Amino acid sequence: MGVNRKRVQRLMRLMGLEAIYPRPRTSLPAADHKIYPYLLRNRLVVRPNEVWAADITYVPLPRGFMYLVAIMDWHSRYVLAWELSNTLDAAFCVSTLEAALAHAQPEIFNTDQGAQFTSRAFTSVLERAGVSISMDGRGRALDNVFVERLWRTVKYDNVYLHDYQTAPDLARGLRGFFHFYDWDRPHSALDYRTPAEVYHGAA
Repeated sequence: MGVNRKRVQRLMRLMGLEAIYPRPRTSLPAADHKIYPYLLRNRLVVRPNEVWAADITYVPLPRGFMYLVAIMDWHSRYVLAWELSNTLDAAFCVSTLEAALAHAQPEIFNTDQGAQFTSRAFTSVLERAGVSISMDGRGRALDNVFVERLWRTVKYDNVYLHDYQTAPDLARGLRGFFHFYDWDRPHSALDYRTPAEVYHGAA
C-alpha cells in the first residue's frame, strides 16, 4: 500500500523523527550593535501593555524558507502583529513593530540579541516612542519563553498540519490561525480565557 508525502511527514512527527540538515539561524548577533540589558528577571508582569516581546522563526516550504516575526503581549499572550519575509533583514521586523505601535504601546519591549532587533532601524523606533528596551542574555531562550511556546503552537497546530506549498498559501493560513489563536483559542495559563479577552478586557 502506497502512502503520500504528507502522511509520512505526519507519522514522522508523531514518532519524533526528523531529518538532520542545516537549519537557518534567525538570531545572529552583530558586533557593532548596542546590546541592552535584560529587564525582566524576577519581574511579575500583571497587566496588558506592560511588556511586549518579539521573536523570529522560520517556516520550511518545498522550495526554501519563509521567516516569521511576531510581537506578543506577555501578560495576555495576545499576538499584536506578525509578518512574513523571504529575507532576514530588519525591514520586516520594523514594519511589524510600527504596525503594533499604531494601536498601543508597551512599557518594556523584549527581544533576543539578533541583528534585526539590535539594529538602529529597530531600536530607534522604540526609543522615539519612549519604550524601555530589554534583551535576552546570550543563549537564554527561556528569557523569551512565551514567544517560543507560540512558535510551537503555530507549527504543530497549523503549519505541520497543512503542508503549505507557497508563501501566499502560508500567509493566508497564518492569517486565519492567528485570528483563531487570539480570539477563539482558550489558554490554560489564562484560566481558559482567550488572549483577546484578557488583552482587550483589561487594556
